[in-house]
Order: sequence, then C-alpha cells, then structure tokens
Amino acid sequence: MLNARLLKLPHASHQHRHEHHQIVIGVQGEADLNVEGAGSHLDTWRACLVPTEARHDYCGDRQNHVLVINLDPYIPALNTPEHADYERLAPMFERPRTLALDSRLQGLVQFAAGEFDRSPRNDGLKRHLAAGILHCMAERLHDGQPAASGRNSISPDAIRRYILAHLHRKITVNDLAGLACLSVSRFHELFRKVTGVTPHQFLLQTRLEQAAHLLSATSLSVAEISYRTGFSSQSALTNALRKHRKVTPTQLRSGQNAAEIV
Repeated sequence: MLNARLLKLPHASHQHRHEHHQIVIGVQGEADLNVEGAGSHLDTWRACLVPTEARHDYCGDRQNHVLVINLDPYIPALNTPEHADYERLAPMFERPRTLALDSRLQGLVQFAAGEFDRSPRNDGLKRHLAAGILHCMAERLHDGQPAASGRNSISPDAIRRYILAHLHRKITVNDLAGLACLSVSRFHELFRKVTGVTPHQFLLQTRLEQAAHLLSATSLSVAEISYRTGFSSQSALTNALRKHRKVTPTQLRSGQNAAEIV
C-alpha cells in the first residue's frame, strides 16, 4: 500500500515525477517544492501533497530532513472500489496542495520521524506509522480542519497559525503564498477578497495582537516582546503600536484601554 522514509533533499534543485502519490512532510530545517507550477515552502509545520505523475522540483537547506510517504494507487489489492483505505486516502491527492499541521499532527510526525531514525530497518513499523499520519490528515481534510489551500482557496486561519508559529522570524508575502500553493499576485488578490485586508496588513495585525497580549499579560521586557513578535527593535514596536493602535507599550502594560487615550 505505501512505503515511507526519512531523507534529506539536495541543496541544488532537482526535478522528477513518479507513478504514485506522494506526501512530503517537513521534519527539520526548510525545503521548497514546486509541483506543476505551484510553490510549496516546507518547514516543520507543513506538508506537500504530490499527485501521481505530477512533475515537481525540490531542494532544501543544509539542515533539512523530510518524511516522504508514497501511496501507490496501482496495487490491485488497493485499487478496488471496496477497499476502504484507498477510497479514504486517494482523494487527498486530487490536486497538488500544501497542508499546515496542527500541533497534534505535528507532534505525531516528529514522533514518527524519531522512530524511523531509531529503527531504520523496521519497514513494518514505518508503514504503520505512515498510515496513521495519512489517516489523520485525511480526517482533517474531511472535516475541513487542516490549513490546506488549493489553487483557488485561502484559509486565513491557516495563515494566522503559520504566522504565530514563526512570529519571531521575518515572514514575507512570498512565504504565505507558498503556504497556499499560489503565486504572490494570485495570493494577494484572493487573500484581500476573503479577508478585506492585504496579506501585509494581516501579518502586521497578527504581530500587534500578540505583542499587545504579551505586554498586558506578562512581565517580559518590551525589547524581548519586540523580538518575539518579529519587530526589528523596541522602537519599531512602539511606533507600530502608536500608529495602528493609538497606544504605547507603557499604556498597555498599565492596563489603560486604548479607547481612553486621545
């Protein structure tokens, strides 16, 4: 039915295609896939679904490791209408797409990767763990829960989860477009249509919301909060709060409501 393995993608870009469905899940570092023109940037919170015969380019940074699971749709025992597993899993691969993992699924992937590394010759263990991961993903897709995006859909919740998971880093619109498997221009167009704001505005709002929460709920220094929420400096955070929320870090820390500030 399937096979799975841990591997490291090459630093230089390669291209191929194969006669089976494949899912590539980030385990360590970062990697990039381009499936039939749809970009997908992988880290430890994202996976890319590659349908059979889809041509794709792939490369990774020097720290990358990915979990690759292959699902063969041509095995006779599986490729029959009465085979429940195949019917459940095959629709996941109707088109190329990127999935954002929730914390439980990400934990399962990391656990599986650890077991793969601990027992590299135990193929039965690998198959069972890989099947579990696929079924968990299928359940989430069926329930509409994963932050999955096709070429013509946007999930603001998925984008927000990704931003929060990488809040301390520089995040570009290109990163967010890759999460949705869309070009930057198409992503910008669809995102604004769905949310009413631009991706950059949404990113800034998310950073400011988290900064405001940390200022009012913790004793962390303003400098530390500015770092954790992705601002270049304490003054950059202060200026952004003044401009967009009409409030200062001191006022938030003292519990003063922005509505009271004129």
